[in-house]
Amino acid sequence: MGLPPIWVRRVVIAPLVVLLATTLVTTLPVWLLIALAASPFVPGRLRVPRLVFLIVVYLVWDAVALVALAVTWVASGFGWQIRNAFFQRAHYVMTGWFLRILFWFARWSLHLTIDVVGTDPDTAIPGRPEIVVSRHAGPGDSFTLIHALVNWFAREPRIVLKAALQWDPAVDVLLNRLPNRFISPGRTGTATLEDQIGALATGLDDNDAFVIFPEGGNFTPGRKTKAIARLRASGLDEMADRATHLHNLLPPKPGGLFAAIDAAPDAGVIFVAHTGLDRMVTVSDVWRELPMDKRLVMRFWSVPPEEVPAGEQERVDWLYDWWARIDAWIDDNHPPDFPLPRLQPPRAR
Repeated sequence: MGLPPIWVRRVVIAPLVVLLATTLVTTLPVWLLIALAASPFVPGRLRVPRLVFLIVVYLVWDAVALVALAVTWVASGFGWQIRNAFFQRAHYVMTGWFLRILFWFARWSLHLTIDVVGTDPDTAIPGRPEIVVSRHAGPGDSFTLIHALVNWFAREPRIVLKAALQWDPAVDVLLNRLPNRFISPGRTGTATLEDQIGALATGLDDNDAFVIFPEGGNFTPGRKTKAIARLRASGLDEMADRATHLHNLLPPKPGGLFAAIDAAPDAGVIFVAHTGLDRMVTVSDVWRELPMDKRLVMRFWSVPPEEVPAGEQERVDWLYDWWARIDAWIDDNHPPDFPLPRLQPPRAR
């Protein structure tokens, strides 16, 4: 389904979300009673009430964010000064607040814990921009990464995102007011995708973090097979061969990352691995996984700019080396009750 025009998203969808959230809050006792009554007939510990509560919390969170963004828009002179330094900083502060609130509810209602293990010492040191390269594993993990950058490391992210995320009104309004780039596969307009990413990465300052997901989508065995076939069809047999050894990741698309590195040569590169919410992508996934009691494990590796290769082939080899390292880390750290799908037998240890 195509994304509606911006006026539909602002004038129709956003107000509908606020109205729906208000209705759900005022009738919440009714919904909870219905959910509790249905619980004995559904396997799982309070699965239905938890899902209802999760939906209501997210809609209210979205609606409150939209109201706050509307107030900010009015305060900026009905959008006149919305992109000046003061209001840009205000939007990053607002991002931090709302993500802290969201993860407080996640910890309280879903028993979600987030552990960072083995992070390189200079990951959080301010003073240089960073290009943050992460695996793609659904919106839950992506929210967690931005939460970490804003609230733990005091960074101001610039993010390359899928255009479909603009279906969420709060994400749509907030992230379109900040230096981010929504992209649609196959739709780049007059500029190439690499040109757009390079433009976004230009001018990073010492507290910026440019965030990119080189896989371009969540891992599935079918997507991996298709991605390898595309590499072979393009004559990239060496990359295809290396991709066949990945158990948990899609082969990375290097063009956007390399454009960002060229546009910000003084930036370090931080590789991010995480596992624990890998299957929490759709509403049906949430339903299957509830009750959650999940543990999300993250690992950051920091690469100083002087260690980033200069040549294209050297960069490709370097990126695939890191992807193999991240893949092996996921093998060693995913929850024991969560067998990830494999297309080949595990490597010998």
